Amino acid sequence: MSHSAAPSTASGLLFRPAGERFHSQLDWLDSWHSFSFGSHVDPAWMGFGPLRVINDDRIAAGRGFGMHPHRDMEIITVMVEGQLNHRDSMGHAEVLRAGEVQRMSAGTGVVHSEINEGDQPCRLLQIWIEPNSAGIDPAYEQKPFAIGSDWTLLLDPDRRDGAMAIHRPVRLWRARPAAGDGVALALTAGSKGWIQLISGAGAVDGHPLVAGDGLGFAAGSLQRFIAGADGADLLLFELR
Repeated sequence: MSHSAAPSTASGLLFRPAGERFHSQLDWLDSWHSFSFGSHVDPAWMGFGPLRVINDDRIAAGRGFGMHPHRDMEIITVMVEGQLNHRDSMGHAEVLRAGEVQRMSAGTGVVHSEINEGDQPCRLLQIWIEPNSAGIDPAYEQKPFAIGSDWTLLLDPDRRDGAMAIHRPVRLWRARPAAGDGVALALTAGSKGWIQLISGAGAVDGHPLVAGDGLGFAAGSLQRFIAGADGADLLLFELR
């Protein structure tokens, strides 16, 4: 599939259809990339503001990513299904389970591995966000979050409601509205928003979305997401 077409910006929105994402397929990994990643490079899809990566990964049992380095990036992992074992050069050896979120500040440099040591495939969304400055100290944090029909705050600069903070004034929410239920898209003036649909379907102000779709917008330009017949599971970013 060609990815050379210019992004759709109808009505001031940046729509990323699920089927037009970049795709990496190995015998143990099925990964869909909303933005340029690895060998998949398209100047039209280098990110959205400070949001550089959204990878939707499915990893086979007993397989994963061996030790590899990162630096000067805020890395967030939203665990959707199964488990993932994390080990890093800071001395952490943790199990990340469905419903948990991990944030790692790579800063001056971190080496880590991500292996599915469970007996079932796992699914996760890995997100990369550019920090405000380079050369910060590496850091690690991991928390479980109970997700309901309205927004649950996962990331917040002030750590409101038990959310975690990264080195960027970014907010991230997750919600699982049931069929016909809605969630408001109220963002701080001057920010940009990105919706990522993890599963299910719905519509934003009449714009239909299905699992894997992404939608970028300016704060105030969209009002509400309404879940479809099978409900939905989605993320909302507030970016600066």
